[in-house]
Amino acid sequence: MSTTADQARSKTARRAGIGAFIGSTIEWFDFYIYGTAAALVFDKVFFPELEGALGTLVAFATFWVGFLARPLGGIIFGHFGDKLGRKTTLVITLLLMGISTTAIGLLPSYESIGIAAPILLVCIRMIQGIGLGGEWGGSVLIASEHAPKGKSILYGAFAQQGSPVGNTLSTLSFLAISQLPDDAFVAWGWRVPFLASALLVVVGLFVRLKVTESPAMARVIEKRETAKVPLSEVLRSHPMLIVLGIGACTIGLSATYFKSTFALSWATTDLNFDRSSFLTIILVANITQIIAQPFGAVLATRMRSWSRAVTFMLVPELVLMPLMFLLIGTENYGLAMLGVAVATIPHCLYYAALAGMLASRFPAHLRYTGISLCYQLCGTLLGGTTPIIGQFLLNQTGSITAVIAYAVFQVALTLGCMLLLLKRRNYEEEDEAPRAAAPAVATA
Repeated sequence: MSTTADQARSKTARRAGIGAFIGSTIEWFDFYIYGTAAALVFDKVFFPELEGALGTLVAFATFWVGFLARPLGGIIFGHFGDKLGRKTTLVITLLLMGISTTAIGLLPSYESIGIAAPILLVCIRMIQGIGLGGEWGGSVLIASEHAPKGKSILYGAFAQQGSPVGNTLSTLSFLAISQLPDDAFVAWGWRVPFLASALLVVVGLFVRLKVTESPAMARVIEKRETAKVPLSEVLRSHPMLIVLGIGACTIGLSATYFKSTFALSWATTDLNFDRSSFLTIILVANITQIIAQPFGAVLATRMRSWSRAVTFMLVPELVLMPLMFLLIGTENYGLAMLGVAVATIPHCLYYAALAGMLASRFPAHLRYTGISLCYQLCGTLLGGTTPIIGQFLLNQTGSITAVIAYAVFQVALTLGCMLLLLKRRNYEEEDEAPRAAAPAVATA
């Protein structure tokens, strides 16, 4: 193969990775600002008649609605992504997220239009969830399927890096507007991050339209090997992969919501933390994740055994997640910051490697649908319910101990399911053999 061809392929792979990163950053920003707003202000704006913990619980329920809709997005866009290609679906999901997020920023309050306000909020949140449900699988695949041989986890981590960066931008935006007086914050300040999404989407579209279709999907299209109904085939042919994949995604999704949604509400409602202080703690944890997370992909790529890498990453979390809650419970700012930052490291290392490992276990013609189902169903059943279950356990017991036990259970579930998943067939090795000869297919 000529040096020129190698350079062109490397350039295309880098562009795909960067496009996946920027697009997923914008989409995660859109999704995370909702969680922060739900913890801080939605009970006052959309559910003012529900007081205290009950209002917070209902606000978290609307947060979960986005997760409820994400499997539907995974099915819809997984279907078209496995039949028409990854790129086209990613352009649509970006537009869908941007429009729905901006709409939330324009939504009148309960005081203005009554019960219609929370109803519209729930409907728009569902659209947001559908958009993100289709986004994640496509971003992971457009990057990992362009990757050079043996580097699919590294390139899949480009898309994964969008989550902490999007979360950091979300936290920064709310940290800035939290300096407003409470009346201004509730009246209009919280809307600013949602309205800013419109500008970010323009940037994301510019980058994403320049990315070509992935080689693996190009071969499937060229050979006419696309599945007639990807959802039906993946459920019929790989049911245990779906079950194990759901479990393997658990702490990779839920850890963020333990910190940035449940703990934020707990610390600012029941403990002696003000809004700005705990948002700063979350910001430090997000920055820690941005720095540490890529090393998880490097570790998994360099270690011969992915199972050993996963064990190395997750076992410390069995201790550090409980420690995080205990240090927050001291109500000491420095100790809380230390606990949240340190507990972030194990699961963010794992999150970097998760996408590539999960994608490697599904054949290319069903991969978008397969990994989307795993990730999004996990979000619905385990990730998105984290703040609701955490708040419910806290309300019922009056103690953080039950929440700690639930967090430890999720870490153990993740570890066990991923170790079992990695014993399954690795389709990535079959993709790599003909990858160099794959045609470049550009789709609109």
